[in-house]
Amino acid sequence: MIAHPFSLIPSFSDSLLTDRFNQIDKLFSRLTGDIPVANTPSYDIVKKGDNHYTISVSVPGYRESELDVSTRNGQLVIEGRHEEDHKAEKENWVHQGISRSNFSLQFSINRGTKVNSAKLNNGLLEVNLEQDIPEEEKPKKIAIELADGMQASKKIEHV
Repeated sequence: MIAHPFSLIPSFSDSLLTDRFNQIDKLFSRLTGDIPVANTPSYDIVKKGDNHYTISVSVPGYRESELDVSTRNGQLVIEGRHEEDHKAEKENWVHQGISRSNFSLQFSINRGTKVNSAKLNNGLLEVNLEQDIPEEEKPKKIAIELADGMQASKKIEHV
């Protein structure tokens, strides 16, 4: 059995090894001007029905007033901007591991997609979407005629 020592103050070597990816990511981000991968929150997209979807974004430490969900130019935009009233808390922190950086996530959405609701619960922001596909844009199955003039399928139906 391997015992790992526990300390409230991480040692220099531990933080050096665990933060190696974040340091490299931030370096390349500074060189390219891109947003570091480590600064974008994790998210899940779940299909809830034929036309219903939920995007769940992990936003620990964010308040409702610090989050914005909007649609613009065919994009669903989810943004988080931390307010700067956490200064009193920072003075007592021994270690700050939860990211407090601002973020912006963008998802391309189709013309008929509408945002039904957004809810913040236990550090997860859930955005519920509904896709309304017009009848003329739904996929259709087309009958294929056989060489002798017979039809393999007699009706056109929606897939």
